[in-house]
Amino acid sequence: MFTRGGVHWGTGSIFAYFWPSMFVLPLGVFFHWLYFSLLQRRGVGVLVPGGILLTAGLVCQVSMLFDSWSFMWPGFIFAVAVGLFELYWFGTRNKWLLIPINILTVLSALFFAIFAIGALFGSLLHGRPILAMGLIAAGGLVMLFRRRTTV
Repeated sequence: MFTRGGVHWGTGSIFAYFWPSMFVLPLGVFFHWLYFSLLQRRGVGVLVPGGILLTAGLVCQVSMLFDSWSFMWPGFIFAVAVGLFELYWFGTRNKWLLIPINILTVLSALFFAIFAIGALFGSLLHGRPILAMGLIAAGGLVMLFRRRTTV
């Protein structure tokens, strides 16, 4: 065991920080290897869990290294979209798969933006309602000074 940067690095801490790289990511890579090598591009269904595990593993690894679980959780929604997109891309290109793919991707991006922006402004303003008052005032000004168009 050795100390670096205030962290005692030993077997337990390596498992604590890098469990996604040791267990989840290799499973995702295994499913992709299975599809591209062993099945010779015939069993496209194995790409769905492969894409989900690969993306979820990346989300977990980033969250573990930077302690950012409160920002990265929408990545799990995006992981399902990645798995379905791989099914679409390497499969028969069924256009109906694009509906859940787009819904999940937009939901993931929306939640990520909301929580990231909320955390950014929350730490900058320390819970003060300045941003809310500014948005209400801007909306009121837009309503007062908007152009009237005649039809």
